Amino acid sequence: MHKNIVSPSVLACDFSRLGEEASKVLEGGAEYLHLDVMDGCFVPNISFGACVISSIRPLSSAVFDVHLMIENPLDYIEDFAKAGADIITFHVESSSPVDETIAKIAACGCKPCLSIKPATPADAVFPYLDKLSMVLVMTVEPGFGGQKYMEGTEPKITALRREIEKRGLDVDIEVDGGINPLNAARSSLAGANIFVAGSAVFKAENPSSAISEILGAADAHPFAG
Repeated sequence: MHKNIVSPSVLACDFSRLGEEASKVLEGGAEYLHLDVMDGCFVPNISFGACVISSIRPLSSAVFDVHLMIENPLDYIEDFAKAGADIITFHVESSSPVDETIAKIAACGCKPCLSIKPATPADAVFPYLDKLSMVLVMTVEPGFGGQKYMEGTEPKITALRREIEKRGLDVDIEVDGGINPLNAARSSLAGANIFVAGSAVFKAENPSSAISEILGAADAHPFAG
């Protein structure tokens, strides 16, 4: 069974206090920090780049979970690896060759992860599963924080988990978009084990309690097979 982990998304934090906000959630029990990089081309928004990630890297030894929502991720893998990424996620829908991009991430010493948008079927990542550390299933349309979790993503998560288990692979499944304790439970039951939560953690009065509630809900509803 894969360990359940919360990866708070800094998109929901107060950017005027980025370092302090990151430390707050990591001290509150988050093992990962989710860093959404958006280029204004692949998605209709612009966030931040490698220099911002490198600026907060010295603050913690936590896993930096970098999500590239950019058109040509292959061109920037080295930059994000040098900035301190531990996991680098890119989209199967991007313009970069998938195999080459996965290989580049691994060559740079990071864990490769592939993401799919809500309209993309689970089997789009099946050819690459044996080269991945994680698959990210978007539960909202990528590009903006604060969106509502899209119903109906659970069968896609289950299809991925069953394929991973059928092949005997050690691959995490991450979900991202509108995550709260209720849908974390549903996602966990479907087969997910890493939960990206932005507003639910950063906007909470007590981030530590918010993280605990998401983990508690997921732990109580393990994948049923």
